[in-house]
Amino acid sequence: MKNRFSNRRFSLLWITGILLPISMGGAQEEILFSRDIQPILSENCYPCHGPDSQTREADLRLDIEDAFQAETSSGKLVTAGTHSTSDLFLRITSSDPDLLMPPPESKLQLTQVQKEKIRAWIDSGARWDKLWSLVPAKKTALPKISLGNWPRNAIDSFVARELEKQGLEPAPAASREKLLRRVTLDLTGIPPRADQIEAFLSDTSPGAFEKVVDRLLASPLYGERMAWPWLDAARYADSNGFQGDGERTMWPWRDWVIDTINDNLPFDQFTIKQIAGDLLPTATPEDRLATAFCRNHMINGEGGRIAEENRVEYIFDQIETVGTVWLGMTFNCCRCHDHKFDPLLQKDYYALFAIFNRTPVNGGGGNPATPPNMKAPSFLQQRKLASLEPGLAELRKKVADNESLIFKRPQGLKPSESERAKSFNDELKKSIDLNPGSRNGRQLSILETEFQQKNSQYAATLKSLRKWSDQYNAVRNGFATVMIMSDTTERKTHRLERGLYNQPREEIPASLPTMFGVRRDAPPNRLDLANWLTQPSNPLTARVTVNRAWQLFFGTGLVKTPEDFGSQGSQPSHPELLDWLAVDFVESGWDLKRLHRLIVLSATYQQSARVNPRARTVDPENRLLSYSPRFRMPAWMLRDQALSLSGLMTHRTGGPSVKPYQPGGIWADATFGKKRYSQDHGVNLYRRSLYTFWRRIIGPTMFFDTAKRQTCEVKVSRTNSPLHALVTLNDPTFVEAARVLADRLLLEESTPTVQIAKAFLLFTSRKPRQQELGILLNRYQRYLEHFRKDAAGVESLLSTGEYPARSPQRHQLAALTMICSTLMNLDEALTR
Repeated sequence: MKNRFSNRRFSLLWITGILLPISMGGAQEEILFSRDIQPILSENCYPCHGPDSQTREADLRLDIEDAFQAETSSGKLVTAGTHSTSDLFLRITSSDPDLLMPPPESKLQLTQVQKEKIRAWIDSGARWDKLWSLVPAKKTALPKISLGNWPRNAIDSFVARELEKQGLEPAPAASREKLLRRVTLDLTGIPPRADQIEAFLSDTSPGAFEKVVDRLLASPLYGERMAWPWLDAARYADSNGFQGDGERTMWPWRDWVIDTINDNLPFDQFTIKQIAGDLLPTATPEDRLATAFCRNHMINGEGGRIAEENRVEYIFDQIETVGTVWLGMTFNCCRCHDHKFDPLLQKDYYALFAIFNRTPVNGGGGNPATPPNMKAPSFLQQRKLASLEPGLAELRKKVADNESLIFKRPQGLKPSESERAKSFNDELKKSIDLNPGSRNGRQLSILETEFQQKNSQYAATLKSLRKWSDQYNAVRNGFATVMIMSDTTERKTHRLERGLYNQPREEIPASLPTMFGVRRDAPPNRLDLANWLTQPSNPLTARVTVNRAWQLFFGTGLVKTPEDFGSQGSQPSHPELLDWLAVDFVESGWDLKRLHRLIVLSATYQQSARVNPRARTVDPENRLLSYSPRFRMPAWMLRDQALSLSGLMTHRTGGPSVKPYQPGGIWADATFGKKRYSQDHGVNLYRRSLYTFWRRIIGPTMFFDTAKRQTCEVKVSRTNSPLHALVTLNDPTFVEAARVLADRLLLEESTPTVQIAKAFLLFTSRKPRQQELGILLNRYQRYLEHFRKDAAGVESLLSTGEYPARSPQRHQLAALTMICSTLMNLDEALTR
């Protein structure tokens, strides 16, 4: 295959009659290299003629502009305006297998449409432009559209233009009930309560929906909902992974994420603190805690592992996570070689490696809180300390006041040099010379014993101070140990052959990726990297972040591949909208709440899910958004819905992870019996799914379609399996939630008709139609008859879960429980 472009000649006769004039459908569109041609070359040509110099053949590179001006032995690679004399075109249309590109043995083949696009691009002048994602975003003027009354904000103008191009129209607006359910789930992860539905439906003012949105954005539930995809991206878990899978305490960082999202910390600061909070000039403990983001990687504690190999792989994970989360680029390809598809070099990879190669991590796997680390309190611990501090300060002052009278001495002398202390032993003297707040429990105790008979009032004050100090210290000793970042070690970085830790080659200094043309006088550190990522001139960070926000609300991003904004990724469905949102996001001060508000207040978001039959043909994936996407809610949201609607949910933010119901033996089977699940009880069973303990090698069993939390994941995956229904129908959490809701309805509502209608409203946010209510009432009567004959079945059903049943009507409770379970599993209840 070497030099196949340079050692053969071929004739135009080989391509005569093969191609037809290109038609782009509808209005003629300009052929753009980055949008129309580069994806074709990237898929079919870059493996042999791309950025990777190690695999490049014939010294031909098709990812840079200069290559297209190159001369070949048979002419010019590309003759602008004339496809018939352009070797590139002749090769892709050749009938000679020795000359055809891509070569037949590669198993790659261009389609007729792809060949037509290349012909049209050459004939139109073969203009070059950079990959769209690497060009700085521009905020273009809003397009003029015929749907003048439809747009509610800028988003709709861009969407409407693309619909008009294809002869499509937007769907009608969703009903108010469906819209309220949709936005409440999207912004809080929990459906609306019955009173919230009633309040919204009765509010007919023009700004009613905006008021709902503002209420939801201000709710503490918002931060918990938005934290979930960030934890997926950050590969957060409560254990290290690998066979040992030792437990770790990183949950204070998780709580920091929730709090900062609720506080609407600007996203640029959110970025800087997590990558380099410890390097800020006036770094606070919270800033240092934020850098735990970088330490969420797996830790290998298996016997026989080499510490240095571990350490290197941890840094691989750190830089690849940063590359995915903020740049949407597949940096992992560069561990071993230059990127085959994007202008990322192996030396760029190791230049980033050098930025992170400064922490004192040694790669050892025995410690689940490998230094550097810090102690971090929970909200409850902070509240407990705050409640103890006033009393502690008062007692310390009382002790000091007493001692100023007991140990009188001339100014400048220590208490131990007073007349009263002359007979004290060395330990007592040392104790009284300390400030009362600096004494430990033993020092307070020996002073208390010394003065028990001599000064009982002073001794009693010492005793009280000792008890309060013990309480205070017990709380502080319970602080979680969190792994964080710290640059304290100077190491040289080398390019690693094939990414192997023990194959160092040339030394690589720290720098930012050369593809962005950034130059610095001094080697950058993590703070420099974070500041560069959030520069308005950075073409990727804002686009990538806005795209993930779009994915959150529409199921799919404007770019379908949120993890890959390179040449192998998908093209944006609405490129100008993506750029407009990215620039607007930066201009707003990186305000995420404002971005989310803008999206949900758009007419695009507020459409119904009713599908226009023509749209199925023209736009089968609904990329143009002629109707609202509908998709099943993630498993964690289904669980939260059940807990919330039943009234079981424990609304408490933060704290250590909890262990709700889980089948026995799961952990033991996955860890050769070394780890066993110890279920929590009481309120911990009913906390939000966000707080569930996440064992990295075997995630919580009730969560399907979730990230594995072993590496960074930013793309939502959805499957549909009958096994999922086994969870929502039979898992103790769902059965118990159905029973507790039924119990509440029996106590609050008078008749089965009202009870069932109320349950239907809760799970769907609308009232049941008469036919639906009739079907459910009929089913209720059949269940009731069944359970009157099956006492054992009643007790088995009603004993599921730990929450006690209150209603004495056992048969009715069992029947209504089954109805609530049915409603919980309706497609309308499972679907957003």
